[in-house]
Amino acid sequence: MIDYQALIDRADEWIVGRSKTVLLVFLVLTAVFAVGLTRVSTEAGTSEFTEDSPAQEAFDDVNREFTRPFEAENGSTQLIQSGRNVLSKPELVAMLTAQYRLEQREELRVASTVSAAGIVAQRLDPNVTTLEDQIRVLERATPTEIEIAVRESATDPRFRTLVSKDFNPRSASASATIGIVEHAIPRGVSQEAGAEASPETDPLARIQLRSQSVVGPVDSDIRLFGSGILSDELSSVTFDSLIIVIPAAGILIFVFLLFAYRDPGDLVLGVVSLVMTIVWTLGFMGIVGVPFTQLLVAVPPLLLAVGIDYGIHAINRYREERVTGAGVKQSMRPATDQLLVAFFIVTGTTVLGFGSNMTSRLQPIREFGLVAAIGIVFTFLIFGIFLPSVKVASDDLRVRFGLPTFGERPLGEEGSVLGRLLSSSVVLARNGATVVVIGAVVLTIVSGTYATGIDTSFSNEDFLPPEETPAYLDALPEPFAPETYTITELTNFLAEEFASAEDDTVTVYVEGPLQEEYALESIEHANRNPPDSFLSSQRQADAESIISVIRAYSDQSTEFRRLVERNDINDNGVPDDNLELIYDRLLSSPVREQALEFISEDRRSAQVIYSTKSGASQDAITRDARLVADRYRFDAVATGEIIVFQSIAATIFSSAIRSLATALVATALFLMFLYRVLVGRVAFGIINLFPIVVAVSLLAGTMRLLGIPFNALTATVLAIALGLGVDYSAHVVHRFTDEYAFDDGQASDNVLDALIRTVRGTGGALTGSMLTTISGTGILVLAITPVLGQFGLVTALSIFYSYLTAIFLTPSAIVLWSRYSR
Repeated sequence: MIDYQALIDRADEWIVGRSKTVLLVFLVLTAVFAVGLTRVSTEAGTSEFTEDSPAQEAFDDVNREFTRPFEAENGSTQLIQSGRNVLSKPELVAMLTAQYRLEQREELRVASTVSAAGIVAQRLDPNVTTLEDQIRVLERATPTEIEIAVRESATDPRFRTLVSKDFNPRSASASATIGIVEHAIPRGVSQEAGAEASPETDPLARIQLRSQSVVGPVDSDIRLFGSGILSDELSSVTFDSLIIVIPAAGILIFVFLLFAYRDPGDLVLGVVSLVMTIVWTLGFMGIVGVPFTQLLVAVPPLLLAVGIDYGIHAINRYREERVTGAGVKQSMRPATDQLLVAFFIVTGTTVLGFGSNMTSRLQPIREFGLVAAIGIVFTFLIFGIFLPSVKVASDDLRVRFGLPTFGERPLGEEGSVLGRLLSSSVVLARNGATVVVIGAVVLTIVSGTYATGIDTSFSNEDFLPPEETPAYLDALPEPFAPETYTITELTNFLAEEFASAEDDTVTVYVEGPLQEEYALESIEHANRNPPDSFLSSQRQADAESIISVIRAYSDQSTEFRRLVERNDINDNGVPDDNLELIYDRLLSSPVREQALEFISEDRRSAQVIYSTKSGASQDAITRDARLVADRYRFDAVATGEIIVFQSIAATIFSSAIRSLATALVATALFLMFLYRVLVGRVAFGIINLFPIVVAVSLLAGTMRLLGIPFNALTATVLAIALGLGVDYSAHVVHRFTDEYAFDDGQASDNVLDALIRTVRGTGGALTGSMLTTISGTGILVLAITPVLGQFGLVTALSIFYSYLTAIFLTPSAIVLWSRYSR
């Protein structure tokens, strides 16, 4: 064994002998990190998850090269108008007025606008080109003339994409319409699936937020939708969640800490240490430039959970010595002798659990793992060195001035109700250790097998606020009451009212020499016998492509139809020869804009849009879209929001498994090495890990039972459960190795006596820690976004399972070791 006691003795000397110096050093470091805290920026949304995704890169290429009337484009804002009949004269004028007011504001950089109102105005007078003239035309027209113009506009494909699905040509009515405003922004903004923009750094975001106040006074129900508005609400949700969660967690933690400490002075020391932990961690983020995202909202409760555990153990262990009559310094030395080793074990395993998320391919999860791991190291330093030092200094003052003390008895002491309850686990181990361990193994296998069917998901809805704010949030007073959120309502409204807004299409992005004779036949061939998730007719996929434009224009132009027929060798309506000439004719015809939606001007890229069945799963659609893309004779990539998000979901699942495997292996090796060094027994590393493997398996099975999927945040929870859970079993196992006299042989009575002292002493602290940390992390269920609520619930469950298994399984595992190690 390595002699590590010299390092512990040196730390003891600083903690006990130089406590005021330690206090000063930590306060200076806190001031430094507090400066970094002021530099923390926020970031919200899903764009970071989509980085380095081939599907997202193809999606970016599609958005950059092709312009569709309705889709969110670079530099575009949507004006969403709703009402009894948005195609009536007053409503049409209101839409054009909103467009005109935006256009007149130079700082909004409006390059162009399009709306159903503008199309109707041009039907009335084809010569009007400016918004001001279009408004004048509509104001002079009679309601009957406008109805006729609306009916005539119904033949324009652009018009149909801009009005809701309930559009009735006969009555010239619709309940909603959309206007598109294009902005000439100073630089390009990548439009990613679920992307967000920052008002501080993105000019488009600032433009959209300013546009809201410009459109607001228009006498109509017109709302704005765009990446900047989405970002603003997501940032507000993050901030509002913190405002709600942190005070609520603080109140609950305060209540349980009163129970655990039962002394005002110790309570203040514990709370100050917790605040320092948060300040250090957030300050570190500000110094290194890591933005505060929605995932990182979960870090403070996790650090509070570990910090509370450390604090209660430190004070409780110190009190165990004080009740024997020892002095302040004489009591702190044996307490820190034991706890510094225990804290080091717990910190190492927790860092490995949290840090294993850095193996993820998703940047937000990697940042989450890094910040959480660094935060745990800070927690170890503050509660392992600062808290004992300030406790020595404060108790010296109490003794010197004769100040009263409260609640000096340790939790779980002999004769207490809690002590008797905890001791029952040793009775269970003495009478049925084999049954307990075998039952735990069977339960682990069953729960783990059941958990293999857990779902994986990734969508914007995970991060968006609910459409209707829960009643308990509405009842909160200022400043805790959240603002009114509209983004989810708008998103759902678009999906329900506009056919173009539904996520029922996927895109195949094609690159290659599209003027080659086989190009269009390759597209046509790929559309034959489509897979099950695609809509089809007569064994042909329901698809929009440059072929659709060719066929539509052939119906309109006799000359073009003859050109196509002359170059259609197999007479299937798809030209095989002279494609360069056919493209030239298309791009110089009235359907030029429609053609450019599907093929680039240089004929080097194209998109084909496939309609999918509404009931098909994202996984099936993604698999089938990639199958169709493989049929092309060119480089073809399946993309679209469905595929991008499904790709991320698959990555999330693989990240969860990889992180868990990494944490499990690394933790096992760490514990076996550490216990070999500490007590010369590798077996205790396995004993330490066994209860937590059971807890993780139970947690995964519970997630499936409750219908909680692996998402951007809950995917990290298995590795985190391993890291947090080892905390509980490590305290039990390490306390046992301190209490057990290895040199006295392997007598069963010696083992049971040591276990009783262990579960009473450490078990009492663990009980207080469990109650407090469950309230601290479980309070995340009050967070506004669903992903944080789910994370809070599963984290609280992981702590509860870890506590139960540490207290009731570890003694049985140790008893079996004592029987068979001889």
